[in-house]
Amino acid sequence: MRLDDFDPNINVEDQRGQGSGFGGFGGGGGGGGLLFAFLPFIFNRFGCLGVAVVVGLFFVFSGGLHFADTGSTGGSLAPTERSRTAGGTDARSSCTVDASSKVACNAFSSADKTWAAIFQQQGQRFAAPKLVFYSGEGQSGCGAAQSAMGPFYCPTDQGIYLDTSFFQELSQRFGAPGDFAQDYVIAHEFGHHIQYLMGISDRVNSAQRRASEAEGNRLSVMLELQADCFAGVWAAQNRDRMDPDDLQEGMTAAKAIGDDTLQRESQGRVVPDSFTHGTSEQRMTWLKRGIDTGDYRRCDTFAGAI
Repeated sequence: MRLDDFDPNINVEDQRGQGSGFGGFGGGGGGGGLLFAFLPFIFNRFGCLGVAVVVGLFFVFSGGLHFADTGSTGGSLAPTERSRTAGGTDARSSCTVDASSKVACNAFSSADKTWAAIFQQQGQRFAAPKLVFYSGEGQSGCGAAQSAMGPFYCPTDQGIYLDTSFFQELSQRFGAPGDFAQDYVIAHEFGHHIQYLMGISDRVNSAQRRASEAEGNRLSVMLELQADCFAGVWAAQNRDRMDPDDLQEGMTAAKAIGDDTLQRESQGRVVPDSFTHGTSEQRMTWLKRGIDTGDYRRCDTFAGAI
């Protein structure tokens, strides 16, 4: 996607180069690997507070996390120092640390301008989120940020949190290369900010507190699919910037991160009641609806459920 260079006035925070720098979860049978494998599900079901509580209890009862040496074929449980990327001090320096940072900032800046214009057309007030880079681990208004959680949006501080190593994982592990696949990640998280501004997230959270676990998961799926659709709306509003292969890159990425696909690959079976983001087909369908219509009002995944 042929995006303009980022606006240097966008709100960027950089936590790279801070903290302990320990990383590399899983392998060797360590309990930390199992814990962080489930963090995305805990986060989507119970939010940042749930993640903080679970991690805190793990520290109390296990005496701390066990880190695998990802550079050792023997699966040592000794801590390893993650190579830290030095962060920037302002938007211009943070966004040019590496190619992935620039891709993220370009997409974020484009989404910022696009949604500000949409809100203005509707006579609504728009407040921009912030883009927060971290490496391995960081801190958000919702608690600890960990690479294992993947990119996420925190409504408490209205921040989109990204470890840019996820872009490499998206290409190599999930088989979804391309600049539009990366743009889609940012646009999806920006979509969660739009849901926050529209009050949708609060209504979903309220409904989830009264719901069963299965129903709560179903509401989470609706929320995520709408964020996919909002990502498509952003792309449609910038259709003149799209390359011929961008749509396929987006569909490939959406398919790769569907709950059914991920569960089938990780555990060999699919458990629909545990879905929190939607199937591959659903994610592709709603992303494409946003791209086809360019109208956020056509992104009602809830159909009266909230």
